Amino acid sequence: MPLPAALTQFLASVHPYDSLPDPVLAHVAQQCALHNVAVDERLFSLGDTVSSLYIIVSGEIEITDEAGVQLSILGSRNSFGERALLRGERASRSARATSASEVIALPAEVFHQLIDQHESVARFFDRRRPPPRTGNSLASLTVEQLMTRAPVTCTPETPIRDAAALMHRHHISSICICDPDGFHGIVTLRDLNSKVIVGGIDPLEPISGIMTEDVLTLAPQALVTDVLHLMVERNIHHVPIVNERGLLGIVTQTDLTRAQALSSADLVGRIARAEDASEMARATAQIPQLLVQLVEAGNRHEVITRLITDIADIATRRLLSLAEAQLGPPPVPYLWLACGSQGRQEQTGVSDQDNCLILSDDLTDAQMPYFAKLARFVSDGLDRCGYFYCPGDMMATNPRWCQPLRVWRGYFQTWIAKPDPEAQMLASVMFDLRPIGGDKSLFDHLQSDTLEAAAKNSIFTAHMISNSLKHQPPLGLLRGLATIRSGDHRDELDLKHNGVVPVVDLGRIYTLQGRLRPVNTRARLEAALAAGLLSASGGADLLDAYDLIASMRLELQTKQIKAGQAAGNYLNPSSLSDFERSHLRNAFVVVKTMQSAVGSGTGTLG
Repeated sequence: MPLPAALTQFLASVHPYDSLPDPVLAHVAQQCALHNVAVDERLFSLGDTVSSLYIIVSGEIEITDEAGVQLSILGSRNSFGERALLRGERASRSARATSASEVIALPAEVFHQLIDQHESVARFFDRRRPPPRTGNSLASLTVEQLMTRAPVTCTPETPIRDAAALMHRHHISSICICDPDGFHGIVTLRDLNSKVIVGGIDPLEPISGIMTEDVLTLAPQALVTDVLHLMVERNIHHVPIVNERGLLGIVTQTDLTRAQALSSADLVGRIARAEDASEMARATAQIPQLLVQLVEAGNRHEVITRLITDIADIATRRLLSLAEAQLGPPPVPYLWLACGSQGRQEQTGVSDQDNCLILSDDLTDAQMPYFAKLARFVSDGLDRCGYFYCPGDMMATNPRWCQPLRVWRGYFQTWIAKPDPEAQMLASVMFDLRPIGGDKSLFDHLQSDTLEAAAKNSIFTAHMISNSLKHQPPLGLLRGLATIRSGDHRDELDLKHNGVVPVVDLGRIYTLQGRLRPVNTRARLEAALAAGLLSASGGADLLDAYDLIASMRLELQTKQIKAGQAAGNYLNPSSLSDFERSHLRNAFVVVKTMQSAVGSGTGTLG
């Protein structure tokens, strides 16, 4: 087979080139060269100009950083060199063959043309690049994202009266008619009115007698605009969604209205006006749908988690207001604070509540029951809204975390002076505190004074560093990923505790070392980079690694929500392409390298 044809055939089996039109793929192959690389031969070294993207056909290529630390060993169908090409920089890594290899060299100018002209290629190589922004436009949504899953159904033999009762009970305007043979039709409130109430059909007759059989349906892959156009053209208000297996869901005019209106601002407004926790819960129940829309609109992970966290903040402040309306004005000033993911403004599709109360030192014992009731009212309300109770009881309902300011000062002084394991754990949680509602002056000096005292105590800092290294990236021997070995999540990766949390812990250590004020993890890394706690290259690598892991976690949760599952953190690496697995592993290697630097106390990292 001629070389261009052979290259075309190989590239057609490698993503993202398999997404290219045949003429484009053939043209790309004609521009490529195939190189045989001997053992120990270098494709490029630190500081070299990288002139090509390399795609491995066979063999193995080792990638090392500026310190000679192995970052990855890449095999067939993996690419390398894109980092320097995307950044327009000289190589910050070295690439060496560890076995006799064949590699395809794709010239830099061709690579950049593909990036500029083909979104699938651009998104594959640069995960930070957002897709075309469409916001909440209906044009950007598929029916599958919007439809009501598992709609209420009945059999064709069901009496009309019983079907009407089902509709009333579920507060719906239509019911789908199904049996083991499949989907047969639909009955709407308009049918009941025109055929039964006005038309006089006996309500004890089977529902099949009034159902619409030749129903206009759509497939789940259709665009929501297809639904809208169908409704307008045919003057209908309900569109069943079916595939070869039968009925999957239904889209109504109400669903369309909700899709157009749903935004974080919409949810915030509804929560801020809510009269009780139940009304708030109806709004927060839409957070998973909002998460999907934010991810699929191409927003960065730190923007998405900030918007999601804002909703929790508003819910907390509204509950505090409702509590005061019920209990009366607070007897002394107080401050409600969040810690954990809410404190760091990093909430995703699944979150518990971590919070506490700082009370004025003017508090008397007789006034304490007021704040116990306030804490219970707010925590119960948050649980009703989907922010479930903290398994470790790190909540204001625990008397230990509902105390005057002087007690809180004593807590931090004791933790710093005697950093036993419990003190390390508690300090890690409490260093992520962020004021939510109340008198913020109760926290200002506490935060700055605590950071100052902690940074000056080298023993405490050393213990905190040791504690931060307990969460390790899931790296296996050679070039594998270390998946969970048993239990419900066997052969999966925990993208929270072994992915995001190690970076969160690093950010907290940099905060202590530099007396930095940010609480958000990415803001902490940026502040550490600006303060010289991280070298330019080390900081850039860690930010890139964190962005990839955090984004992959949100993408996982989006897929789970769209599949009708609860959002979670466990990823099966077999669901990733070779390229994605390689880059995820590289991100974990960066995190592990930075952990080693912190643990060894080498000063400016990276």
